[in-house]
Amino acid sequence: MKRNIIITGGAGFIGSHVVRLFVNKYPEYNIINLDKLTYAGNLANLKDVEDKPNYKFVKMDICDFDGVFQLIQNEHVDGIIHLAAESHVDRSIKDPFTFARTNVMGTLTLLQAAKLYWESLPEKYDGKRFYHISTDEVYGALEMTNPEGLESPFSTKASSELHHTYGTDFFTEDKKYNPHSPYSASKASSDHFVRAFHDTYGMPTIVTNCSNNYGPYQFPEKLIPLFINNIRHRKPLPVYGKGENVRDWLYVEDHARAIDVIFHNGSIADTYNIGGFNEWKNIDIIKVLIKTVDRLLGRKEGEDLNLITHVTDRLGHDKRYAIDSRKLQNELGWEPSLQFEEGIEKTVKWYLDNQAWMDNVTSGDYQQYYENMYKGR
Repeated sequence: MKRNIIITGGAGFIGSHVVRLFVNKYPEYNIINLDKLTYAGNLANLKDVEDKPNYKFVKMDICDFDGVFQLIQNEHVDGIIHLAAESHVDRSIKDPFTFARTNVMGTLTLLQAAKLYWESLPEKYDGKRFYHISTDEVYGALEMTNPEGLESPFSTKASSELHHTYGTDFFTEDKKYNPHSPYSASKASSDHFVRAFHDTYGMPTIVTNCSNNYGPYQFPEKLIPLFINNIRHRKPLPVYGKGENVRDWLYVEDHARAIDVIFHNGSIADTYNIGGFNEWKNIDIIKVLIKTVDRLLGRKEGEDLNLITHVTDRLGHDKRYAIDSRKLQNELGWEPSLQFEEGIEKTVKWYLDNQAWMDNVTSGDYQQYYENMYKGR
């Protein structure tokens, strides 16, 4: 079946992995990558698919209603996978207005443009799908009742050893929203708009809430690529507070696989939580990163532990996130393929082997890629 699918934010970290998966797996689909190319959008992430006949890039702001509406009509779009978002919590604390504009008004723009086009068709919503990717941060924070960690109740085929949980409560799909940062508040608002468009207009929507992603092509303001680069160059590793905050981690390609499964087989108007069954304290992740980088660079394993520098904690820093994604596992058969130890080994190797990519991003030169590749096309 031929489909015309817009993937917003497709030049970003998660988006580029989703674009690559769909372009390669579904040659009969037309994949339109819609991205504004803000600081986190990097078209060099997609060099390997940019010349594929079923791939197209469109530089556009998702808040541009006229442009988005025209694009949806011109491309006869029947599916939207919406990843475009401002996502860095620290930036949201300094500039909440940008987060409200992009995450709330941008989502509303996409919804209204899709609604108007799909309602103009004879078949209306038949065969259409609006898939909105959100975050686990909308649920707020969980109590950390097991500070030393206990055996996790979750297990997957990917589990090579016992993994720990730091509490008895988990984010499930019916968990009440309780966002604590401007970022999570903006994402919670966008989630509500998506669900409201189904309830009010009957739009075929799906929402997923995912845990922290890691892997290749992540913008280096995020913890894992930032610290890999700092360890390599023996720069300080700034750790908020004592580093006791707990997050659930998922390898980005596993998230892309989940998006594929849910887009095609998920139930309309439903919500699915996507997690890695993989809780780690920040300080423990950092120690694993140090030992892994040191070993792969031929240094004495752990010799760079002295780079850890504790800094004042982030405002409103949630203590623990932990996703229960058994609904997705039980209903659609998805589960993560990698646990953190294997995934972090692959990730560290990728960043160490792709220093040119890191240098290009940290210098800002990557922002010229669009002009070099697409000007005059």
